[in-house]
Parts: sequence; C-alpha cells; structure tokens
Amino acid sequence: MKNSFKVAASLLALAPIAAGCGIANVQAASHKPASHQTLNLVFYSAEGYDAAEAAAFQKATGIKVHLSDMSTGPLLAKVAAEAQNPKWDVIWFDGNAPLATMNKAGQLLTGYSPKSLSNYNALGKSLLPANHGYFPTGVSAAGALAYNTKLVKGKNIPTTWQDLLKPAFKNAVGMNNPAVSGPTYPVVSGLFKQLGVAKGEKYFENLKANGLKTFATNGVTLQALASGQIKVAIAQDSAEYDAEINGGAPIKIVYPQGGVTMLPSDIAINKKAPDMKAAKEFVNFVLSKKGQQVMQDWKAAGGDSYFQPVTKVVKPLWNRPGVVWNRVNPLWSGEHEAAWVNWFTNNVIR
Repeated sequence: MKNSFKVAASLLALAPIAAGCGIANVQAASHKPASHQTLNLVFYSAEGYDAAEAAAFQKATGIKVHLSDMSTGPLLAKVAAEAQNPKWDVIWFDGNAPLATMNKAGQLLTGYSPKSLSNYNALGKSLLPANHGYFPTGVSAAGALAYNTKLVKGKNIPTTWQDLLKPAFKNAVGMNNPAVSGPTYPVVSGLFKQLGVAKGEKYFENLKANGLKTFATNGVTLQALASGQIKVAIAQDSAEYDAEINGGAPIKIVYPQGGVTMLPSDIAINKKAPDMKAAKEFVNFVLSKKGQQVMQDWKAAGGDSYFQPVTKVVKPLWNRPGVVWNRVNPLWSGEHEAAWVNWFTNNVIR
C-alpha cells in the first residue's frame, strides 16, 4: 500500500530505509553476480512493512538488501523503464492485475516452489497462479467506505455504492487517483465488473457530477476525511482501520452491500533476476512464519499490517465484519488497466 495515514509519503521520491538498519538504497547498490559467499537482493516495494521485512531477512540470512521504496504507480513505471535492462530481483505491492499481465508476458520467474509454500491456507492456494509466477502474501479490501462520525450519522450513513450519489454527499466524497495509488485501480475494475463497464463508467461520471474529490494516496484521502474536508472516503480498508485505531481519526468503516474488491498483496521474482538465489530465499522467508509475523508489526508498518492472512502460520490482527468479497480475474483487470486508468484520468479527474 505504502500510504500511511500518519505520514503521506512523497510520490516520486525513492525512500531509503531508516539509517541504522544496515540496508542500502538501491541507487547506491553495486549488484555483483550471485555466489555462495556474496548475495545481494535488489528489492522494489510499495508495502509499509518492506523495510522491516528487509531488515529481518538480512539479519536472518546475511544477504545484503537494497530497497527501493515507493508508491505503486512510480514502482510500476520504474519497472517498465528498466524493461530492457532490469535491475530488480523482487517486487512487492498490492494488486495482482499488473503481475498477472507481467506473468503472461513472460517477465516473471515461474515454476518456483519455496518450502514455505506449504504454509498457505485455502485462500492463499486459491490466489496462487498455477505457474507460481507470483505469490500472494495477504489480502485487504479495495474500496471500503469510511465516514466521518462527526459529520455523518444515523440514516445518512452510506451502506451502498449508490448512496454516495445522494445530495447529502454533494462535494463530500473522496477517493485516490488510480494512476498513482495501487489499491485504487481495483476499485475501478471491481465496479466495472460488478456493474458492467458502461454502467461503471456512468457511475463514476455521476460521482464526479456530485462533486467527487480525488487525492493522491490513502494517507492524503484519509487526512481529508479526518479533517472534515470530505464526509466519506473510498479507500483500502486496512488504511482506514489504521487511521481509526492508531491515528485517532473520527471514522468508521462500512462494507457496501454490493461487495468490495478483494485486493491481494503479491510478491514476484524477476525472470532475469541479477541475483536469483537471493530472490528465491527472500520469497521463501516472506511466506515463513517469521516473515509473516514481521508483516504484522503495525508499529513499523502501519495500516498494511491489518491484512487478512493467506497462510496458516499467523492469525489476523483484525477481522472484517460484514465484508462481501468480489473477486476479479486479475488478468482481465490487468489487460484493461492502461485504458481504464486513462479513461478515469480524462473523464473523472480532469
């Protein structure tokens, strides 16, 4: 997710891990060929727990990690820019549509079965592609509704997607920009699947006509909600929960009756990984009990720690009462992503 309620990260800056944990920024990395003695992992990520995970992995294995940490949009742009000369070993972010597309295009390592694969529960197994091109690490909900409890009460609390079109929410609904925020494009594709593309487009056009406000990321959107700039936010539920529980924001979460898009976080290995051995070891570590526990350190990771587990080795930090999951074929979603994000930019944001 990489969108903290407490600290809205810079969108285009690549943030190194905090000084003292001994992990280098990727720009400073000298990526040597892998050997049994010297391993280096170049790791691109848009997850709140990535720095903690990298530090734990480095401590456990002695493998040096070079982390490039950013929002999902810039991450995918960086990967695309390096297509002819990829520098990354592993990528990790929320939303499996881009990875499904990369998997089909032959850009990801396939056929790898880490030892910790046996830790998957039924949900994890159902989200794992047959060729093991990428690996689910957790699940959250894209597009849950959060409302400001000081401004919205009683019968005005929205319970359906259509409620957001009411006059009571004129100029009072906000959401992220799907061109920047990884957890937001699945909201768009999910509603397009649920309503049909034409009706989905009309729905977002009606939201715009009712004064929809768009922001960059979860952090900015939820700050606007907490301050009263908007009354309702469409955002990732784990970020909303973090804002409520740890950020002290006056908000409550509602899962609309029509359902919300299931949003897996996934990790993948570059087919041309400069350090394949390190990459494989890292994926195995992430799916291990220790790796999953690191992901749940909310003090380090913020909202991203409130994921629904896809493994049997950890229990959820938070249950999702009343959630109805809508599952979208990631390949279908990925194949339309560029066109639909462009449509949203031209018809909703502008």
